Amino acid sequence: MEEKIKKELGTAMLKSAGNSGGGCISQGLSYHTDTGKVFVKVNHKSKSKIMFDGEMASLEAILKTGTIKVPEPLKVIELDTGGGCAFVMEHLEMRGLNKYSKQLGEQMADLHLHNKRQFEKVSEEQQTVGKGTGQSEGSYVDQFGFSTATCCGFIAQDNTWQEDWVTFYTQQKLEFQLNMLEKSNGDREARELWAALQLKIPQFFQDVQIFPALLHGDLWGGNVAETDQGPVVYDPASFYGHSEYELGIAGMFGGFNSSFFNAYHQKIPKMLGSDRRNKLYQLFHYLNHWNHFGGGYRGSSISIMKELLK
Repeated sequence: MEEKIKKELGTAMLKSAGNSGGGCISQGLSYHTDTGKVFVKVNHKSKSKIMFDGEMASLEAILKTGTIKVPEPLKVIELDTGGGCAFVMEHLEMRGLNKYSKQLGEQMADLHLHNKRQFEKVSEEQQTVGKGTGQSEGSYVDQFGFSTATCCGFIAQDNTWQEDWVTFYTQQKLEFQLNMLEKSNGDREARELWAALQLKIPQFFQDVQIFPALLHGDLWGGNVAETDQGPVVYDPASFYGHSEYELGIAGMFGGFNSSFFNAYHQKIPKMLGSDRRNKLYQLFHYLNHWNHFGGGYRGSSISIMKELLK
């Protein structure tokens, strides 16, 4: 594996840096190279290239906004020995999020506002004498989805572009997860609750205008950190969606204090009905965890569906 990585990176030196990381999905390794340290994620699953290609595209998209620090992605490498892939990125000296919670909230809001600001910039330029379509320095996305599949965990998400957010979220996020559960265990109660809930979902979005926002997509406490310079986010599963979606998982497993949420909402104020929609967005993550890790997440998934139907 290391010889393949050396060759693909074009480095004469590839020396273990003596520290590693990773989670329940992939293994992480750090190396010294001719041009500095890199961090390498390794996964031997057959679909790991889909996962790493999506993560690389996500990091590139976030990096391009210039709003928040992410590790710079370098290369996805298919491994010969044992199969699978390696994903090489910039090595960052990170520690747990502590002093930069407020800054993280501000910068996540800037990330979510970036696409809308690009739209406003293009619109303004097109109204200026002497400028027309094709002359703008900026560009924006006017649909919901992403250019490639991205994985929240190891399950690839259907990011096919949709003009309507409610359709995208209902069909390509929630129904997608519930169809997977149906195939694996055919849970009757979940099926019956979903039949009722999907009819009610449009009501949660009455009088809510949603402009596509670039999302990290998996913003829980294990995917944020800080360096000496400020906050960092990593392991994204990006797509363009409703900014409120991002805060669903952020509120589920801890790791974010009030200074993060207060700073975020200074830039993107809470809208009427957001607490109920937050439950709807948490539902995706509980279903996704149920599909990843089994029935331990069934109770939370069923409970949220019942609550949303009240």
